[in-house]
Amino acid sequence: MLQKLFLAGFSALALLNLSGCTNDSATYFIDDDRQHNITLMREQQAFWNKKIDLSIVVSRMPHCTRIHTLGYGVDSSKVELYQVPSGAYIVKLGQHLFATETETCEGWAEIKDLDENGEPPGGMGIFQGTFKEKNGDLIFERAKKESNIND
Repeated sequence: MLQKLFLAGFSALALLNLSGCTNDSATYFIDDDRQHNITLMREQQAFWNKKIDLSIVVSRMPHCTRIHTLGYGVDSSKVELYQVPSGAYIVKLGQHLFATETETCEGWAEIKDLDENGEPPGGMGIFQGTFKEKNGDLIFERAKKESNIND
């Protein structure tokens, strides 16, 4: 009897351990091309730990794919994505800015040289959208297109 209770308790604990963890991703498709994209991946190691590991995958298939460590967040963390005129991207997590690119997929660096507004000297570029949680799922929400009065 004691053995059955132990096994039942152990099974319940194992299910509880699996049920609260986050392991998901969302993707921004560059120019709506499935071969050319930037993906945010989230992974929570244990349900009792609120910190979630965040990584960025930059990909331009078949030429390159690379995973870069973004840092830690929580379920409600938002990651913003901007494109600068050179074609590179700025990834923003809280007050931290990172530069990346999809030409070789190797470029990844935290941007530390910021102006008084917290922006890089050349500006943030064009806002592409936000990786965020919606109804329990990680999504990429594209920026709203500004409409031209003459359109």
